Amino acid sequence: MTAAPGASRRAESDVAGFTASPQLAQALQQILVDLVELHLQGKQAHWNVVGHNFRDLHLQLDEIVDEAREAADTIAERMRALAARPDGRSDTVAAGTTLPAFPDGELNVSTVVDLVTTRLRATVDTLRTHHDQVDSEDPATADLLHGIIDSLEKYAWMVSSENRTV
Repeated sequence: MTAAPGASRRAESDVAGFTASPQLAQALQQILVDLVELHLQGKQAHWNVVGHNFRDLHLQLDEIVDEAREAADTIAERMRALAARPDGRSDTVAAGTTLPAFPDGELNVSTVVDLVTTRLRATVDTLRTHHDQVDSEDPATADLLHGIIDSLEKYAWMVSSENRTV
């Protein structure tokens, strides 16, 4: 019998090791979707920010985009290691993200600071919402979440500080 195009020679169930429950897979999928959306919205902000301190924020947004993209890749690869199937297609991301939509057009630095801070915090909220369930089923995956939470919270603090006054 010939395998269907794209079918593996060995079924996922034949792979030895820990396999994610449907609940763990869904939690990781939600995290993945929000990380992909954070990456996309960060790039949108990067391209359209204007005003005082433009260059500093422009460069910092690229750091955030890189972090979100790397974190999404880490989560997607972890899903595959646990025999779950990540879905980062644009229609899936648009339909499933918890992040608010990003406005169109040029935006001043102060507005972008607030928008990006909100999205960083929303992404962290998603990670924290699913953390305990992930930890109870797979502490190794929870360790990955810890690192992502730490990094995104640091960026939220750094970006939001641009609009603070004493």
